Amino acid sequence: MPVEQLKRYLDSENVHYISVNHSPAYTAQEIAKRAHIKGNQLAKTVIVTIDGSMAMIVLPASCRIRWDRFIKSMGTDFIALADEEEFQDHFPNCEVGAMPPFGSLFGMSVYIYDELAKNEEIAFSAGSHSEIIKMKFKDYQALVDPIMLSEGFANPDAPKPSWLCKKKAS
Repeated sequence: MPVEQLKRYLDSENVHYISVNHSPAYTAQEIAKRAHIKGNQLAKTVIVTIDGSMAMIVLPASCRIRWDRFIKSMGTDFIALADEEEFQDHFPNCEVGAMPPFGSLFGMSVYIYDELAKNEEIAFSAGSHSEIIKMKFKDYQALVDPIMLSEGFANPDAPKPSWLCKKKAS
């Protein structure tokens, strides 16, 4: 789905959004920096196979998937990161790695870290490495109907809990 198709879809659903162009960037943290957005407000899309079916995991750019915890929270034994060759045909005209988090448009389930719902807005790649879309999270949620998850993710920049920081007395 090229950028213009995504915009037409959002327009057809009467959703207000803002398109932001930025210099080309290829990692979520780079995109956030170049688009002047906090890492916890930019959503990145990770394509996985869950028990043989492709799905999207959507999480803040500043977070990571904790695979052991994610697999446990999903109640399955097999989740694998999909290879680009496996999924690029599912996203015609999208630049690889810049897929918008609209699994419903591509026949995929969407699992989203509920931390993103704490923000009024969500921003995400629009199918290009040089453009993002910003829109209200509630509008995104209404269109996509993602499965909200609270476990299986980690923010490496978050402060450690106090019990983990205490040093043993010598």
